[in-house]
Amino acid sequence: MPKINGNEIRPGNVLEHDGHLWVAVKVDHVKPGKGGAFAQVEMKNLRNGSKLNERFRSADKVERVRLEQKDQQFLYENDGMLVFMDSETFEQIELPADLLGERRPFLQDGMTVVIEYHDTEALNMTLPQKVICTVEETEPVVKGQTAANSFKPAVLDNGVRITVPPFVAQGERIVVNTETMDYSERA
Repeated sequence: MPKINGNEIRPGNVLEHDGHLWVAVKVDHVKPGKGGAFAQVEMKNLRNGSKLNERFRSADKVERVRLEQKDQQFLYENDGMLVFMDSETFEQIELPADLLGERRPFLQDGMTVVIEYHDTEALNMTLPQKVICTVEETEPVVKGQTAANSFKPAVLDNGVRITVPPFVAQGERIVVNTETMDYSERA
C-alpha cells in the first residue's frame, strides 16, 4: 500500500490509521501563526461508523488504501440482509441493509450498485446518483402559485418524504438525487 504525506490527504481517501480503515470526510489545512502547518482531518471508520478528528503534519506518513470497486446487481432482501449478484462471475453475496442507511428505500429490484471491497470484505455501497420514483401523495397544483423558490411536500412510492416544485402532480414520475435526497427533474 502506498504511503502518503499528511498534507496530501483529500476528502474521500481511504486511510489505514491505528489498525483501522477510515475514510477522510473533511480536510482542513491549518497554518497557525506559530509552529508548523498541519491538516485537520475528520475521519469516519468504515467498519463501525465511528468518527475521529486527527491532526497530520506534512512529515507524517499515512497508509492510503485502494478499494476495489465492483458492479453488483441487487436481487432481493432476506431478514435484513441484501442479496447482490456479481455481474461477471454470478456469485451472490449478502450485505446488511444498514450499510445504506437512510438511502435504503431508493434501492430497487435489479438495480446495479457499486460495492467497494478491501481484500474480500465489502465495506461500502454506492447507489446510482439518480433514481426514478413515482409521487404517491402531494398537494394539488394551485394556479398562479409560481413563486421562484416555493416547494411543496411529497411522499414517494418508496415512502420517502421530499419537497418538489409546485408543478409536480400526484402519480408523476420524477428523478431523485440519491446523494442529496432532493428532487432533480421530471422523468
